[in-house]
Amino acid sequence: MVVGRGPTGAGVLVLSILIVLTVEDGCRAQKGDGCGPSVLGPSSGTLSSLGYPGTYPNNTVCEWEISVPHGNRIHFRFAELDIEDSDCQVNYLRLYNGIGLKRSEIVKYCGLGLKVKDLIESTGNQVTVQFMSGTHHSGRGFYLSYSTTEHTDLITCLDKGTDFPEAEFSKYCPAGCLTSTEEISGTIPNGYRESSPLCVAAVHAGVVSNAVGGRISVVSSKGIPHYEATLANNVTSTGGTLSNSLFTFKTNGCYGTLGLESGGVAATQLSASSVWEWNNNVGQPSVWAPSGARLKKAGLPWAPSQSDQQQWLQVDLKREKRITGITTTGSTLREYQYYVSAYRVLHSNDGQQWYVYRESNSTQDKVFQGNINYLQEVRNNFIPPIEARFVKINPTQWHQRIALKLELLGCQVKVTLRTFPPSGRAPPPVGTKRPPRLSQTTHTQNVRNTTMPPHTGKDVALATVLVPVLVMALTALILIVVCALHWRNRKKSSEGTYDLPHWDRTDWWKSMKQLLPSKMVETEDSVRYSSSEVGRLTGRGAVPRLHAEPAEYAQPLVSGVTTLGARSTFKPDEGPDPGYSDPDLYDAPISPDVYHAYAEPLPASGSEYATPIVVDMGCHPSGGSALNQPSAVCSFMGAGPTSLLTRTDSSHSGRSAYDTPKNATGQVTPTEDLTYQVPQSSTQKPTGQS
Repeated sequence: MVVGRGPTGAGVLVLSILIVLTVEDGCRAQKGDGCGPSVLGPSSGTLSSLGYPGTYPNNTVCEWEISVPHGNRIHFRFAELDIEDSDCQVNYLRLYNGIGLKRSEIVKYCGLGLKVKDLIESTGNQVTVQFMSGTHHSGRGFYLSYSTTEHTDLITCLDKGTDFPEAEFSKYCPAGCLTSTEEISGTIPNGYRESSPLCVAAVHAGVVSNAVGGRISVVSSKGIPHYEATLANNVTSTGGTLSNSLFTFKTNGCYGTLGLESGGVAATQLSASSVWEWNNNVGQPSVWAPSGARLKKAGLPWAPSQSDQQQWLQVDLKREKRITGITTTGSTLREYQYYVSAYRVLHSNDGQQWYVYRESNSTQDKVFQGNINYLQEVRNNFIPPIEARFVKINPTQWHQRIALKLELLGCQVKVTLRTFPPSGRAPPPVGTKRPPRLSQTTHTQNVRNTTMPPHTGKDVALATVLVPVLVMALTALILIVVCALHWRNRKKSSEGTYDLPHWDRTDWWKSMKQLLPSKMVETEDSVRYSSSEVGRLTGRGAVPRLHAEPAEYAQPLVSGVTTLGARSTFKPDEGPDPGYSDPDLYDAPISPDVYHAYAEPLPASGSEYATPIVVDMGCHPSGGSALNQPSAVCSFMGAGPTSLLTRTDSSHSGRSAYDTPKNATGQVTPTEDLTYQVPQSSTQKPTGQS
């Protein structure tokens, strides 16, 4: 970059001769014969030299005067700067603070292929940009963007998706990016090829307006095999092949269809200025009625009886809607290749007072580019959107004759509470001449979404799959929890019972056993611990703990015997004579630190006691024993303790349920026709001992 000393006298003379003053909007103006395509927006814009991106002409000059609201400043970002000169005397670009005679120079540039990466900032809200060209042989000129300094992330119209490696980012696009000659590839909702200019793609997608610019939120993702070519908002995108990545935009999501294609808008809600009717070759009438003006619907479209600029097609949405765009086609019939190439849009809330749509800060009616053939769809977005119940399409240009199919894009209007001034005055009536809600820019809400219209079909299909899966998963989880709790309860209830019948563990049965015959009791109440079973439990290293009710072993119904406490094993109090001891209790050693759930550790010299005593309360003879039982045994209820007989464990009985006590030498104590053994105190010796 070379900074010059300013123009020579000849240069000043040429500038003074060639300056032609033209004023736009009073605050932004350009003058001279060297001005290229430029857009001077209210808070941003784009400037270029004449002929860009080709070589600028010789001996030309242009000045742009830019003003933004008071309290703001302006900064500039260069997309390209390629001016042939070595000393900035004849060919240069200069920026000034202020307008008119009081302006002061900010910077001056010249040179081929300059790279200016920094933002150039003014000191006030007015700037003059001056471009001077003399005789030269090369150089493409310049291309730059500007905005107010509040938009620190300003980019140019040439910045592409590949220039930003982030997966998600936000940038500010200036107004006027349709002055760029760069091509884009792709469309919404699929996305744009990563080599496409971001701001041009944003205008095509309807995210920002070319006249105003605005903020974009970009999301990058993996590329797709093919990019579709479409026409939207005066931007034509080309088809493209597979790319590594693509980008799309996040918007507020108000891009759904409003019911013409789906049939949500009834035929009675469509009306027109006139209808074309005629008889075909076979004498059948052909009616090109408004009901045929539905996008993607087969058959005849709407066509008026005559083609002129007084014709219109009207849609009644029944209630106020937020309308963000429109998509149109021609006849879609090969034999009738009619279509509308330009049109205006009017809107109303009552069907009486109509307003022509205009862009922000514009006094001119907006004329939308229509179709370029009878078949292809063309989309145009309303920035800012329209909020109205009635919409009219007024064709201004057409091919052969007017024929139209369409769909409106938008969403429901969000209900907001309106507040009135303290004076209590009502707002202006509907009949005001100023178009409602069209004088200010509607900023894009920061809502995470894509630029594609909502596709409820995919959402329903996804819900159809997910709901049954979630229900099945929840059902399985509940079953698992119930089974686990049931297993746990069964484990707790069966722990330590050794497979005793359930009714045998209840208090009711314990009391009933005393009233049943001895045979039944002997059959039912048979908890036995053989030597092999005790050995097997000991071998496993643990004896199962028994949990029972406090009176699981009833106290002996005899007199003269020491009373035993709850959970007793009928061990009498120790006396002076401990009796005999058997080192091999139950024929199997038990670890000294493992105790039965209802037993106390016995001393080595203590006596061995039999398992709980079963008393035959029914007075039935024991037919299974080899010993004879006298019938007088049933008289124990009134005879005292001596009438209780003991059941022996002699070798003559194969079904003996209880062992016979042994003496100190390990010999079996003989009995005399005894069926039951009587617990005795430690001071008494067993009867019949030899």
